[in-house]
Amino acid sequence: MSLLRTFSRISYRLPKISASNPLPRKALSATCTRFYASRPKTLKERIEELIPEKQEEIKFVKKEHGTKSMGNVTVDMIYGGMRGIKGLVWEGSVLDPEEGIEFRDLTIDECREKLPKAEGGKEPLPEGLFWLLLTGEVPTEEQVRALSADWAARSAIPSFVEELIDGCPNTLHPMSQFSLAVIALQHDSNFAKAYQSGVEKKSYWQYVYEDSMDLISKLPNIVGRIYRNVYKDGKVPSIDPNQDYSYNLAKVLGYDGDKDFVELLRLYLTIHSDHEGGNVSAHTTRLVSSALSDPYLSFSAALNGLAGPLHGLANQEVVRWIFQLRDSVGESPSDEVVKEYVWDTLKSGKVIPGYGHAVLRKTDPRYTAQRDFALKHLPNDPLFKLVSQLYTIVPDVLLEHGKTKNPWPNVDAHSGVLLQHFGLVEQNFYTVLFGVSRALGVLAQLIWDRALGFPIERPKSYPTEMIRKMFEEQK
Repeated sequence: MSLLRTFSRISYRLPKISASNPLPRKALSATCTRFYASRPKTLKERIEELIPEKQEEIKFVKKEHGTKSMGNVTVDMIYGGMRGIKGLVWEGSVLDPEEGIEFRDLTIDECREKLPKAEGGKEPLPEGLFWLLLTGEVPTEEQVRALSADWAARSAIPSFVEELIDGCPNTLHPMSQFSLAVIALQHDSNFAKAYQSGVEKKSYWQYVYEDSMDLISKLPNIVGRIYRNVYKDGKVPSIDPNQDYSYNLAKVLGYDGDKDFVELLRLYLTIHSDHEGGNVSAHTTRLVSSALSDPYLSFSAALNGLAGPLHGLANQEVVRWIFQLRDSVGESPSDEVVKEYVWDTLKSGKVIPGYGHAVLRKTDPRYTAQRDFALKHLPNDPLFKLVSQLYTIVPDVLLEHGKTKNPWPNVDAHSGVLLQHFGLVEQNFYTVLFGVSRALGVLAQLIWDRALGFPIERPKSYPTEMIRKMFEEQK
């Protein structure tokens, strides 16, 4: 077990606050479900209770450990995009090289088991994950149903935003339209208006909370409108106030009639929601928000980062490469033929998309969750069979090739093929779905950033000549 994972587990079990024992603790272990004898608390009420406890915990950690080192920074780290530098606080998730992503100390498998499901469903509802990310607690079914209803009630988008989306040419990339629509919603930002009116700092989080809830709620209508305009007839079905978030997302896309696709969206939105704070979309949201930019401005910036080929477009590259494989060797090739194609790809100087990860040193649990879903719902799909062949062949080839530290598949190696199976074949839209999911994780952290009064981010930078001189003078 890594040092980071060990520290994470210990930090979730600090002693309880009391008159005789004033040491702060985390609000509650993430594995515990809360039930209330009286009216169930709303998500906002629960956060309000947790804020003073978290503030005390941070005070304790800073007092006891504030001068201690979290590790050395090397020149390679600086030139390598700050990879591996420990320099951020992110409450919602931690990425362990061996265990994969954990949401508030729960693994992907534990989330699939413990989080509330839709009636008759098997996959977790993203509403429950959002609650977990914010509070560290597994919500009750009643709390999740209330959150679904709240999001549905907030889902309408202003007419000028509808007109803005409708006025975009179909040739404008869906991610560009997505970012444009989100930033236009800033017109109604609660936080921006409250800040201008001089609201006290300790209340910032409440307005950021309302903005975040409004923004998440409106995403299905935004992306549904983009999808229907670019790929379909331009007519957007209405949100069903009695249904959950994933169902309504499927509905506006035109796929609510397929219960398996709705289940896929529940899984997809859950596992793509958060991935620590250092990835581009998460860190960009956090960085922009640290200047007290509202959630709309901050999340729009995140979408611009997510649209980059090195971040959110990876699943498209996987699908395209698999199509090239299929077109070259057929739908049912032998293992030897597939192995030869993989080697040819490597010898041509290209990478195998969907394999390898900057942090993970084993198969991505998000990949495994999607594979489990595919084995249940589409075991005979030809593209899934190719994905399964690659799963057994590529790691050994990459190990033999010797240039890949982690030869195992990541989340992108599987997600696009699942969407293809259910008929959502428009690859340029895949990153839009990723963006809807990532909103849950990054906006949950923004609420805590404002609740805890985190400052503007301002790391120190050096020119190359100064770095060179630093080490020359040490000789």
